[in-house]
Amino acid sequence: MARRSPRSRRKPDDTPRVPGKERPRATPGRGRKVAAKRTQAKSPRPGPNGHAPKGARGAASAKARASNTARARPTAARSATRRTRRPLPVPKRRAFRPPDPARVAALLAELERLYPNAETALHHENALQLLIATILSAQCTDERVNMVTPVLFAKYPDAAALARAPRPDLEEVIRSTGFYRMKAQAIQAAASDIVTKHGGEVPRTMEELVALRGVGRKTANVVLGNAFGIPGLVVDTHVTRLSNRLGLTTEKDPVKIEHALMAIVPQERWTVFSHWLILHGRRVCIARKPRCSSCALSPHCPRLGVTASQ
Repeated sequence: MARRSPRSRRKPDDTPRVPGKERPRATPGRGRKVAAKRTQAKSPRPGPNGHAPKGARGAASAKARASNTARARPTAARSATRRTRRPLPVPKRRAFRPPDPARVAALLAELERLYPNAETALHHENALQLLIATILSAQCTDERVNMVTPVLFAKYPDAAALARAPRPDLEEVIRSTGFYRMKAQAIQAAASDIVTKHGGEVPRTMEELVALRGVGRKTANVVLGNAFGIPGLVVDTHVTRLSNRLGLTTEKDPVKIEHALMAIVPQERWTVFSHWLILHGRRVCIARKPRCSSCALSPHCPRLGVTASQ
């Protein structure tokens, strides 16, 4: 015979069960009595007439206020201390020391050995073509510019033709160089100034070149150094990066970098020095991971700002 579970052996209870019936109930009013006792314990004892003595309540409330004030004082003191705390001293930036002339001479000698025939990569036949090619080279590779300029100069051979060219036609020719609308506007503005102010000839001084619309110091130095043989330091992204990594300057502004390099590089080497840094920046000292392990300048380079190399 199968065994019965304990639950099945229980006697049936016909009495209806009410929820909470067997639970003991609290005595009515007990909570109020407890609260009253606590209040009486805290309140002062009554006087002979059944009332609290005169000034007792005020004294109790004053005592409570004093305790609350004493509790709040440390917080106020801490906040006052925070307000009057002196700020931490800012570390002073170390003044830049010009590089050692011996190290600069060693860098120049090594760069001359590495790039003996350094020159501009922009193809040109005269100063005007070099000026226009330099304007087109902004945010564009030299190879792409060299593909566009033969078609451009065959269609518009001089400054007058460029100034008179229909803007949509000019934009279509230089479209592949990027930012073609802005570049077309700069080319026509510079060509118009050359025709009206200089008789169709590109000026030969820095002041006159930068006065042309759309021409800055970088473009002017390219034209002066490569078309007229007048020394000029060209500061582009490669020159900016390498001059900082080599410890030649800490400046970031191109004009300040140009003047800083002019003080440490001999004037007769200004033009070729720019070509050296540009070539080295394209081949070895690239932006993201420079090839420091195979760089010939590593013995003379402090590698400032280089976090990862190959």
